[in-house]
Amino acid sequence: MSEKVSFGYEDVAPEEKTERVGAVFSNVAAKYDVMNDAMSGGLHRLWKDRFVRRVKPQPGEAILDMAGGTGDIAFRMAARGAEVTVADINQDMLDVGIERAVERGITGLTWSCQNAEELGYPRRMFDAYTIAFGIRNVTRIDKALAEAHRVLKHGGRFLCLEFSTTEWPGFKEIYDLYSHKLVPQIGKAIAGDEASYRYLVESIRRFPPMPEFEGMIRQAGFSNTRVEPIMGGLVAIHSGWKV
Repeated sequence: MSEKVSFGYEDVAPEEKTERVGAVFSNVAAKYDVMNDAMSGGLHRLWKDRFVRRVKPQPGEAILDMAGGTGDIAFRMAARGAEVTVADINQDMLDVGIERAVERGITGLTWSCQNAEELGYPRRMFDAYTIAFGIRNVTRIDKALAEAHRVLKHGGRFLCLEFSTTEWPGFKEIYDLYSHKLVPQIGKAIAGDEASYRYLVESIRRFPPMPEFEGMIRQAGFSNTRVEPIMGGLVAIHSGWKV
């Protein structure tokens, strides 16, 4: 029986997921940041600020921001003096990020089209590896984690910001109703794309729970792993060290 991976609530061949996820992000790239504000009420900005505080980027550090597309995380880290490489499998997302950087007068970033499962970088190149709201869209998460471990220097750190499952009583039901019923309609109204945002909601539901994902990070070779739930686990910061 051929291998299957999840694309939202569907189970598809790995190659099909990669292709369909690429189409989703090409479709939403132009409105991606506007939609993030609309869907989260602007909370994503606070989550990203908190995430970068956990990364603690230092002047001169080499940091790989994977699935960094539109530059939200990279801009924050570059402002602290880090030397950031923004990598994304989707060139349309990178193009939006490059345009945003030019508009803001942000220079010094490196932009690169990369597959998280097969990075074109040598071993032990980066001091930190970050990925925000991107790991759940990777076709083979275990391969992406192994690549993150490979390209980090000894003593390097891995940090991931991702949606998870909130454990707050009552809030989970409200959020499920909002995300399944309203988010696709918001996507239709703002981005003219209901289907892509339905997938993005479904991909959150199919993502491993916090303890399971932490186990995957450990299995990839990381030590001192930690999970920091936000809003009861609606979003979580996962971290680990290469020792």
